Amino acid sequence: MFRLTRFKDYLWDKFVKWLTYESPHHKTPLTSFERLRYELRPGDVLLVEGRSNVAEIIKSITQSMWTHSFFYIGRLHDIDDPMLRDHIQKYRHCSPDEQLIIEAILGEGIVVNSIEDYEGEHLRICRPRGITRADSQAVLAYAIKELGKDYNVRQIMDLARFMFPYWFLPKRWRSSLFEHNPGRPTKTVCSTMMAEAFAKVRFPIIPVIHQDEDGKLKLIRGNSKLMTPRDFDHSPYFDVIKYPIIDFDELGIYRKLPWDQTSVHCNTIGDCFYSDPDEADQLIPIESANTIKNHGRGHQQNKSDDNNPEIEEKKDNKKAAN
Repeated sequence: MFRLTRFKDYLWDKFVKWLTYESPHHKTPLTSFERLRYELRPGDVLLVEGRSNVAEIIKSITQSMWTHSFFYIGRLHDIDDPMLRDHIQKYRHCSPDEQLIIEAILGEGIVVNSIEDYEGEHLRICRPRGITRADSQAVLAYAIKELGKDYNVRQIMDLARFMFPYWFLPKRWRSSLFEHNPGRPTKTVCSTMMAEAFAKVRFPIIPVIHQDEDGKLKLIRGNSKLMTPRDFDHSPYFDVIKYPIIDFDELGIYRKLPWDQTSVHCNTIGDCFYSDPDEADQLIPIESANTIKNHGRGHQQNKSDDNNPEIEEKKDNKKAAN
């Protein structure tokens, strides 16, 4: 019996390692990490486009590029409650200036890490619109108290079955997504933990909206176990904040980006093809926003000249003289 248990644990460890394995190949990041980390506020939700095997599975299930989400809690001095600061240091010995996050990781559970772990990754900030500082602190307090809990793999499996687009799969039968057990659960996943935290202060993510016969609207809290990272991106109550690695800070700046001047198209890095070579001749490099205006004016001037009979007559006389 003991050997069987050890063998099961061995197989489970191998399975978790395969799920969490990340390819060493990195794409050029789409996000300016330095700008993003400078603009972060405690209570922000960050979305990640993961590169692991489990991330690819989540992408297929949710039909979204965002596979992971976590809380930014700031530096230690950003936490008002000194007891919560001490609780964080039980799980991570951090310096006062370290920017901290709380996340749920497969194989590790709910942990506190540094935002620097995600340098080079594709990130997006989702900021709860209009939330008060007191409520933001309450949300973070809930997440901090969740530290140490295990990752709920069963919930991920049930979520995959629930979102699988085939009618013959029993979505509700023996599913943990629809179990309502009293008390606080001992296992959770990233999006569920965050949804529960916002629910404590009645902040909506994707609520169910009911309208009665008199036209009055009522917001009903959704099932936190059905939340996925993409719901924070889709929510009308979160501001999506982007800091691209190449930013637009003036009119027409997109025309100055270092575009490839050939007819190459790429599906992804290393998977490219050539299209019609004539496309390269149609690419007009423009140096600045001013030349865009001048180019447009010149084009309009040429059109107006072509439609002006006096100018046409002068052109004909000039050709006859030559």
